Amino acid sequence: MSHAPGTGKTRLTIIFLQSYLECFPNCKPVIIAPASLLLTWAEEFKKWNISIPFHNLSSLEFTGRENSAASKLLMQKNSSARSNNEIRMVKIYSWIKSKSILGISYNLYEKLAGVKDEDKKTKGKPDKELEDIREILMDVPGLLVLDEAHTPRNQRSCIWKTLSKVETQKRILLSGTPFQNNFLELGNVLGLARPKYLERLMSTLKKSGMTVTKRGKKALGDKINNRGIEELKAVMLPFVHVHKGSILQKSLPGLRECVVVLNPPDLQRKVLESIEVTHNQKTKNVFETEHKLSLVSVHPSLVSHCKLTGKESLTIDEALLAQLKKVRLDPNQSVKTRFLMEFIKLCVVIKEKVLVFSQYIDPLKLIMKHLVNWFKWTEGEEVLYMHGKLEQKQRQTLINEFNDPKSKAKVLLASTKACSEGINLVGASRVILLDVVWNPAVERQAISRAYRIGQKRIVYTYHLVAKGTPEGTKYCKQAQKDRISELVFACSSRPDKGKEKIAEAVTEDKVLDTMVKHLNLGDMFDNLIVQPKEADLVEGFSILMP
Repeated sequence: MSHAPGTGKTRLTIIFLQSYLECFPNCKPVIIAPASLLLTWAEEFKKWNISIPFHNLSSLEFTGRENSAASKLLMQKNSSARSNNEIRMVKIYSWIKSKSILGISYNLYEKLAGVKDEDKKTKGKPDKELEDIREILMDVPGLLVLDEAHTPRNQRSCIWKTLSKVETQKRILLSGTPFQNNFLELGNVLGLARPKYLERLMSTLKKSGMTVTKRGKKALGDKINNRGIEELKAVMLPFVHVHKGSILQKSLPGLRECVVVLNPPDLQRKVLESIEVTHNQKTKNVFETEHKLSLVSVHPSLVSHCKLTGKESLTIDEALLAQLKKVRLDPNQSVKTRFLMEFIKLCVVIKEKVLVFSQYIDPLKLIMKHLVNWFKWTEGEEVLYMHGKLEQKQRQTLINEFNDPKSKAKVLLASTKACSEGINLVGASRVILLDVVWNPAVERQAISRAYRIGQKRIVYTYHLVAKGTPEGTKYCKQAQKDRISELVFACSSRPDKGKEKIAEAVTEDKVLDTMVKHLNLGDMFDNLIVQPKEADLVEGFSILMP
């Protein structure tokens, strides 16, 4: 089910499972999802008063719907003497003995049922309890549901190998963004739905991937008639259902996207240019260089969190680092933090909540300090912070607090890894993406936290790009991937009238207009590209090239 994020895949699947269990009460369904989404599943079961028990294996707490005999037997033990696997076995036993559904995270499934490489097998006596659990998880399920099914997309990963060997061939894969980075990953995901067709899929995908890649810029034009793409769509047709989200376009107020190209101030530009020199000289660790550029594009003082090369240290010396330390809490020393502070100030006035995403933790921590210092706010009240180390219950509490219109919460700082998939953040109507990632699906998932069923306002999204950095190039590449995904997962050859509706529904962005026209703020803007992915992707983004 390749349905757009936020269109109700969870609810639709629950309805199907209810019907399926009526016909096949002994089928033993298993839902595998990112850990944070298992709470969402549990909430949906409660919300719709589903009578079928949902046993969350990733939670060590009992719900009261477990098998009474098994739970009583375990409760006789001292709480300190109960092992995690014993608690899990009670839930598994309850699932096997009655008409119910088992939920488990990808990480835990890999841990409990993971296929081990021969050279990595541990020596010594095997754990009988763990072996029993593994056998049950691999052989007993009669129906497998993979939520955010693009998660296991690397064929070399343990989780992909494990899922490929699950006994049942009855599988439902849910993903609003099945195309992530390339065709090989897409083939791996589709192969989990139809393992027996993997070889054919890979053959078709290889052909399609090579054709599209070779055509480069030409492959992004409006007159594409790519035979490989059509062959791929023909292979997918019998088992892939696509819904592009017309329900959102019809029922929600609208979505407006804007790329905001910003002019870094002198100090920030100096640090950025020092790193870029090394980048242009072909530094060995490209990812490390990208990490440095991303951090410094948010605030120059974040360079202190980076490992500098010898050449970089010649420019970014001790004197400059000392200067940067002094201005660490000054948002005006970075164009992105300056934009953010002024933007949030205006949003507070019109009572709109702001969701700020970054792929890195350090920028979010610094912005938290800026907000607390600038607005005299308190962390946990006006400004919330969601990261990957939070317990699932803490995360759900933050979500509820942010979405509550009566709460003090005004801003949520969020790691894209921690909350870019599956969760509901409709309390926000303004979404800011601090940095650019290669994978367009990450960005779309992040935006869909706010732009989803239940949203009452127009959602405005802002992709912040620092002028003169490789961020423009990354955004262009991201858009190319996004365009390919649209080609593969197009519902039909007819024009998408829903997109026209979005453009028509969008009202004037008063917040951005106020900032651009402000006498003291206009200098930070280099360019604004509204609805960026509506334009010709190559020419449209060339303006961002450094």
